[in-house]
Amino acid sequence: MGGISNRMKEIKRRRHRKKKLTKFESKLKKATTSEKLAIAEKLRKMTTGCEGLIARMGLEDRKR
Repeated sequence: MGGISNRMKEIKRRRHRKKKLTKFESKLKKATTSEKLAIAEKLRKMTTGCEGLIARMGLEDRKR
């Protein structure tokens, strides 16, 4: 029996999500308004706790 356990899959997803968040935060410094909208939309698709992240990054007033 091989394969990866569910716990390891979740850890992998969390690590990947964390890397993407740091990348988005660094891009956010130079982003234009339309790019900020795109980042906010990607965050909404990426994670369930997106509203807290969007508020922390200062994107809450840029909702659709």
